[in-house]
Amino acid sequence: MKVLITGGAGYIGTELVRHLSALPQVDHIIVYDNLSRGTYNLFVGHQMETDKVQFVMGDILDSRKLRKVLKGIDVVYHLAAKVTTPFDHTDSHYFEQVNHWGTAELVYALEEASIGKLIYVSSAAVYGSTHEVLDEDSIPQPETFYGISKLRGESHVERTFTKINSLILRCGNVYGYSPSMRFDAVINRFMFDANFNNRISINGNGRQYRSFIHIDKLVHTLSQAAFLPIPSGTYNLTDKNIQLLDVLEAMREIFPSLEFLFINQHLSMKEIRINPEGKLSKYLSLPPSVLKDELIRFKEKFAFSSISPEQQEKAIGQGI
Repeated sequence: MKVLITGGAGYIGTELVRHLSALPQVDHIIVYDNLSRGTYNLFVGHQMETDKVQFVMGDILDSRKLRKVLKGIDVVYHLAAKVTTPFDHTDSHYFEQVNHWGTAELVYALEEASIGKLIYVSSAAVYGSTHEVLDEDSIPQPETFYGISKLRGESHVERTFTKINSLILRCGNVYGYSPSMRFDAVINRFMFDANFNNRISINGNGRQYRSFIHIDKLVHTLSQAAFLPIPSGTYNLTDKNIQLLDVLEAMREIFPSLEFLFINQHLSMKEIRINPEGKLSKYLSLPPSVLKDELIRFKEKFAFSSISPEQQEKAIGQGI
């Protein structure tokens, strides 16, 4: 199997490349990325088979180069996207160019190629904010430029449903360690601030629900999706719906001296819950895990901590 991964040097892409490169069924991987995020960790450290992974420096809007790299490809993972949290409501032009028209250019190129499967990583942000528990039949109502652009990207992928096996995966908030880290995602940012500042800032009262999925589970699903006979369509991909206060509670067990600072507690913050038992669960299941254990493994990846052992022992002794 030959695989193309757009945005393959990013947060999710780096983990996916390393996972797929270890599979005997995968013969060749092309990482297609313009390195606009400035992350180069895919290229150092972990050794991969030199004849299996190839890097192509390219922009998602470069239709000519896309057509070249698609030759002989069996599966395409489309991860390339403009993602900037919490500034997903600014710079609409950039979101449109990359997430909307970049996806359009890829689909135009795919329509002229001969591939077996397209897997498009979309976002639960297309649903906007609601107190209801959502499923795939819920009507998208995006409220940010990011969510709007991802939904418009979906419309282009939908054109291919009857031509190739195409999957749209609307993912919850992704968290967890990757060599190409994103520290603008909420749980990742909390972990960074806890480990190095011993203080977390929370917008709102912390009672807002969010839908989450650990990066390991996301990569597991993406990998399995390449081989399973999942029909073309749109699927939600989330693992848990939890309040931010529940995240903080788990973190207090890991960082006993952790301080919390609530900002704008009177404001009603964005909230979204998605049914984890969606249509995709008919074809694969997520590995079980516990949030606290995931966060402990995340903490172990930090090179050092700014919190002294004395602080930790004092907090534990005081029962904090």
